Amino acid sequence: MAEESREGLSERELEILRLVVTGVTNREIAARLVISPNTVKVHLRNIFAKLGVESRTEAALVAIQNGWVEVPTPVAEERISVAPQRPPLSWPRRIFLALALGVTLLVALWPRSVGYGQEHSSAFSDHTVGAGTTSGMDAAQRWSVRAALPAPRQRFASVSLAGLVYVIGGDTAKGVVGDVEVYDPSTDRWQQRSAKPTAASNVAAAVLGEEIYVPGGYDSDGRVLSVVEVYRPATDTWRSVRLLPAPRCAYAVAAAGGKLYLFGGWDGSRYVSDVLVYDPEQDAWSYGTPMSQPRGFLAAATFEGRIYLVGGYDGMAESAACEVYDPALEGSGRMPWKALRSMSFPRGGLGLAVAGQRLYAIGGGWNGGLAYNESYDIASDRWHPFPSPIVGQWRTLGVAAVESTLGTTLYALGGWTGDLAAVNRAYRASLRVYLPGLP
Repeated sequence: MAEESREGLSERELEILRLVVTGVTNREIAARLVISPNTVKVHLRNIFAKLGVESRTEAALVAIQNGWVEVPTPVAEERISVAPQRPPLSWPRRIFLALALGVTLLVALWPRSVGYGQEHSSAFSDHTVGAGTTSGMDAAQRWSVRAALPAPRQRFASVSLAGLVYVIGGDTAKGVVGDVEVYDPSTDRWQQRSAKPTAASNVAAAVLGEEIYVPGGYDSDGRVLSVVEVYRPATDTWRSVRLLPAPRCAYAVAAAGGKLYLFGGWDGSRYVSDVLVYDPEQDAWSYGTPMSQPRGFLAAATFEGRIYLVGGYDGMAESAACEVYDPALEGSGRMPWKALRSMSFPRGGLGLAVAGQRLYAIGGGWNGGLAYNESYDIASDRWHPFPSPIVGQWRTLGVAAVESTLGTTLYALGGWTGDLAAVNRAYRASLRVYLPGLP
């Protein structure tokens, strides 16, 4: 195997990585390789640095994803191989066990999301069975617990502005709402603000100037909306601007160059690949170059004037796609879209934020749970795993990045984890260190 294909890992480091994948401890690795536990720790630090990870779990995931090691045979299978043979089962008993296994798999794989009567509605609303849950929680590294949402919630718009996190609209136990809650990281407290005039779920938001734009959405009657409402935090007031050219929900939205860009989503009958562009000076919408494929429940984030689109769901399958859109190329005769390296796993209903030179994709997993999140290094076009505070299903959550003098912190909020969630977890994505005598 070429050295470059293993991120510069030495044969000894690769040998240790193989043992890490099996789950053995540092002491056990030392005993097997006849080295000291301290030497194992040194090797692990080098491995983490070369792979750009921070834990044994992340290192093991990178190794498995890249095919550097084989997934170890479960211990249970090893025990079965040495167990005494039993007499073969009779045909009636074999049929009974096959039927029982089929029923078990049917129950386990039956979708958790239940619609409200329309054929497509299961994608846009979930049947809430309680007041919310935090099941599947895991004390992941670098994540901290912050003040929970005032009520369990999902499918809302989330955005940060002037050091505060805004949660707008969404689905709650009482149905689709227009409620606005504001989180202050400095005090770890929530406050209620003036509600959005039109209650809506399956929405997203972006900041233009000092205002927050929330287009379209999905109302309590299952209608897809065209309304565009704008919130001004300074006065705690709402206003309406020009309607969308066509109704949209479950889209992604981002701002760049003083304009608003809306990507994909559901128009009431199908998923679309459209790009809608809003010019606030003209109060007018126009169409941009479409995405490569129609989908909704994707996520967008802006970095240095370009907009990155990640993941999505088209009603049948999730997407692992990552592509970048350059608004400056619209109308120039050049293609504004460029495909980038895909994520390791497809993610629909995820959140996306920028910190430093990286994108952070959090949650997703429409039809099943995911064990970790992923960050994208923009400079190297590489995805890396990082821990998730919720292991398992976690989708239609909100993610926002807040910058401070200490660095950038990501906040992952609410979502669907098999029930409505009220979680608020903080992840320190970047840290600024000031040294005496240096600017």
